[in-house]
Amino acid sequence: MPAIRGRVGYDQPHYAWSTIGERPAFQWPHGASLALAVIVDLEYFEPAPPAGSVTSRDLQGGLGARPYPDYARLSHREYGHRVGIFRVLDVLARHGIPPMVAMDAMTAEEYPYLVEHCRERCAEIVAHGISVNRIISNAMSEADERAYVTDTLDRLEKATGARPAGWFGPEYGESERTPRLLAEDGVRYVCDWPNDEQPYRMTVPTGELYALPMSVELDDAYALSLRGCTLDVYERMLLEFAARMRQDGGASGRLMLLNLHPWLIGQPFRIGLLDRALGTIARQPKTWLATGSQIVKAFARAER
Repeated sequence: MPAIRGRVGYDQPHYAWSTIGERPAFQWPHGASLALAVIVDLEYFEPAPPAGSVTSRDLQGGLGARPYPDYARLSHREYGHRVGIFRVLDVLARHGIPPMVAMDAMTAEEYPYLVEHCRERCAEIVAHGISVNRIISNAMSEADERAYVTDTLDRLEKATGARPAGWFGPEYGESERTPRLLAEDGVRYVCDWPNDEQPYRMTVPTGELYALPMSVELDDAYALSLRGCTLDVYERMLLEFAARMRQDGGASGRLMLLNLHPWLIGQPFRIGLLDRALGTIARQPKTWLATGSQIVKAFARAER
């Protein structure tokens, strides 16, 4: 992004500078100090994405990136669609956590069974781009990015019966235009910015857009696959994160937004740690279990 000079502040226009201790204090519904929301990713892996597509260099799965056809990575990730998603959703249901499912357009079209299953589970569908192999970046023109956003939302609306209110870019991908284009297309919240412990309003010329900061260091693909955390360390990270956020949230509410990949955390030897950790967190007093739309609604009300 080109630097913006001649004024004090950030070299980007997407939100104002703010420190957490200087904001007006607020509490979540029912006096909760911590809002817990869980996003489960259903991502379509394209063996041969279109020419010019940008794919993350750190895209996890399989045995590392291999030449076409990368069946090891494709089938490893598809385990989440065939097996892992059901284990993860069962854990959320067992602890009363309303599911959010980040679904891309190709998953919605190629796996109608999963669309129906997520609807039966009353999952909130979060728009997740076209496929995991096509991330948004400044390599796109504005016209191409605008078409990408609209195409994603249109295809998800057609497949699921509802237009998503939230957006989570594949591999956290954005360009310098993304917040503006999302707001223009009616998106209400975005989960790509891991820079805070509270929601905040983004600066957009049209519409109204909120950031729900992702707890990116707790992302299972980042922690377990990329960083190589052991299972006991990851479980302790989840518990300690929630405990400290609940403590700090006594002064002003905090958000724990957890991102999970069912091909990874849904494995038989990992699902137990998720079950134990989420069960402990969900049972704690002053913890509000919510979806993205509920969090935005509550935060917007507290802002006023």
